[in-house]
Amino acid sequence: MAGSSEKAPDSGRGVVGAALQKPAARLPHALSVTEDKRDIEEKRRKIRSPNLMLLDNWPGYDLDLFTYPQHYYGDLECVLIPHGIIVDRIERLAKDIMKDIGYHDILVLCVLKGGYKFCADLVEHLKNISRNSDRFVSMKVDFIRLKSYKNDRSMGEMQIIGGEDLSTLAGKNVLIVEDVVGTGRTMKALLSSIEKYKPNMVKVASLLVKRTARSDSFKPDYAGFEIPDVFVVGYALDYNEYFRDLNHICVINEHGKEKYRICEAKLINVFPR
Repeated sequence: MAGSSEKAPDSGRGVVGAALQKPAARLPHALSVTEDKRDIEEKRRKIRSPNLMLLDNWPGYDLDLFTYPQHYYGDLECVLIPHGIIVDRIERLAKDIMKDIGYHDILVLCVLKGGYKFCADLVEHLKNISRNSDRFVSMKVDFIRLKSYKNDRSMGEMQIIGGEDLSTLAGKNVLIVEDVVGTGRTMKALLSSIEKYKPNMVKVASLLVKRTARSDSFKPDYAGFEIPDVFVVGYALDYNEYFRDLNHICVINEHGKEKYRICEAKLINVFPR
C-alpha cells in the first residue's frame, strides 16, 4: 500500500547516513539560479497561472529518503515531487481557482483515471474555502475517461471510453481537472467536444504540465507543477495501470517500464483481431 511503513533497502546506511552523504535536495525553484532569470520568467508567463517549475537539471530526491510500496523497489529512478509538496500546492491552486471563479456555481469534470486523486483533493479544498466564505458555491462533480497512452508513448488520438452525456454541460461553468498536460492534443480534443454543447465557461486545471518539443502550445488555466519531459507515476498516475498506489510523484526507470510493459502478443490474446 502507498505510505507503507517499510523502507527500501539502503545498502547498509540509514536515513540519517543517507542525508549526511548526500545533501538534502532543495525545492525545485531554488535551482533557478542555473538559468537566466529572463528565460525562466518567459517560461512561467506561458502558463496562465503561477506554477512551480522543475528545471531540466532537477535531479529529484533520493528514494532512500522516503517510504514507498515494497513491490516497486527497483522500478523507480527518483522521487520527483514528494506527497507533502503536492498536497500544499493543491491547496494553493484551490485558493487561486476560488479567487478567479468562486462567484459561479461550478461543475467539476474529472478526467479519469489519473486525475481522480488530484480532483478529490482539489474539490475538498474548494469546498473548505466555500464553507468558510460569505458566499456558498455549489459544486457538482462529473467524470469522463480518456485514453491516449499505451506503455510510455502517446497514441496521438484521444479515445473517450467512459463518462456521461456531455450535453449536460450546456450553460454550466465547467472546471476540467486533469492529471498531466503533455502535447496538449488530448485536452484540445476534449475542449472541442465540450464546446459543441455551449457551456457558459470552461477552465482547465492540471496537476502537471510537461515541457516537450511535441507540445502544440496549449497551457491550462491552472497548473500545479511544470516538469521536464519524463514519464512520471504515482499520486494516481499510472504506467499500464500500475503505480496508482504510490503517494509521491516519481520517475519510472527502464527496468520498471520493461517489467510492466504491455506486449503486443498479450493484447492479441486478450483482444483477438
